[in-house]
Amino acid sequence: MNLLTFFRTSAFVALTTVTVFAQTGTQQKPPLLTAAAPETVGMYSERLNRIDGVLQSYIDKGAFPGVAAIVVRDGKIVYHKAFGKADLDANKPLSKDAMYRIASMTKAITSLAVMMLHEEGKIMLDDPISKYIPEFAKPVVMDQFNPKDSTFTTVPAKREISVRHLLSHMSGINYNAIGSDDRIKAVYSKAGIVDAFTTKKLTIGENIKKLAKLPLTHQPGEKWTYGLSSDVLGYLVEVVSGETLEQYFQKHIFEPLGMKDTHFYLPDAKKDRLVPIYSETKEKTLVKGSLDNLGSDPDYPIKGAKSYFSGGGGLTSTAYDYAVFLQMLLNGGTYNGKRLLSRRGVELFTNTNQSGTLFPDPRNYFSLGFSVINEAGRANDIYSSVGTFSWGGAFSTHYFADPKEKICAVLMKQMWPTSMGGELDRKFDLMIYQALDDK
Repeated sequence: MNLLTFFRTSAFVALTTVTVFAQTGTQQKPPLLTAAAPETVGMYSERLNRIDGVLQSYIDKGAFPGVAAIVVRDGKIVYHKAFGKADLDANKPLSKDAMYRIASMTKAITSLAVMMLHEEGKIMLDDPISKYIPEFAKPVVMDQFNPKDSTFTTVPAKREISVRHLLSHMSGINYNAIGSDDRIKAVYSKAGIVDAFTTKKLTIGENIKKLAKLPLTHQPGEKWTYGLSSDVLGYLVEVVSGETLEQYFQKHIFEPLGMKDTHFYLPDAKKDRLVPIYSETKEKTLVKGSLDNLGSDPDYPIKGAKSYFSGGGGLTSTAYDYAVFLQMLLNGGTYNGKRLLSRRGVELFTNTNQSGTLFPDPRNYFSLGFSVINEAGRANDIYSSVGTFSWGGAFSTHYFADPKEKICAVLMKQMWPTSMGGELDRKFDLMIYQALDDK
């Protein structure tokens, strides 16, 4: 080899090395979710298809009208099916692209928006929320309560509510209709606090400003309480960004990720894809339900003023769209050639213990947006890896993402109430893990 050839060869090798490094580093663009044979990503087709029988068995026994599921491993869709009916009265088959009220699955998307603004330097996690929403200054905690007339006394909070408290549900803010504290429920109801779904002409800011003046269930940071914290975060996003929550989600999250079927309120062209809510009667039969027992409007999200954007429960979506959101997190914050959050931000968001030992289930802790499986959970006959993060929605929707196994999965149902939702969720997760090929 002469000297000129040597230098040309060396230059080519160096250029190739740099190119490969760039493709595996920050410039890497993971592909969009596409279908692939399970065997190409280390799963057994035959065992994965056991999901069919499990899901169908719950439909056959009348537990659910229909169920849709998607499973993704290593960025490939290995399972995406729908069973049963979307509407029993109309005998309408359930389709894979059916749309569901995802309720509290909205929370993780709202928390993502807060984390994105945090990484722009516009919000710090330990900032008091009163820095952005002054009505939260000088919070108070419920002390004495008179159930006869809902009057109460309070004590000053020891500290202000921080953004971190809200992200981790350690703020002391409760729910109204589905709240865990009857005293607070009475006070919230008297004040007209809305939980999530309304067709009335109301904005999230109007609701949150009223909420800010009401007493907390407990001292901020001293207990884990599920409540309207994510709705406060939704209004925080509006205040900091200068956009409505709907506008922020659409511009900064849904469009970059290609989540074309996720909305607060459905366009007319998509209304027919919305799955009705069913309820389980005392006799364990199915009837078309409503949101009345949640103090909400059954016409949500297709009618009404369409002005209330609940960060804690307002979105409607599909199994596929939510899998895209989860895959972005498994990719370390990037998808479709767009980076929404840094790798370190994703780790903080999904996998850090923010609740200590205060989370109600000792097999899990709560991060800045998710329930996360710990060592105790892994030891308790749970197939999921330590670090698997998950949550669900009131109408029996469910998801998880396992960073170690590179799996995310979504199970969509539309029931309130149901006695079998959690049972089916656990079996669904099991059917995924038992299909892994560990060779």
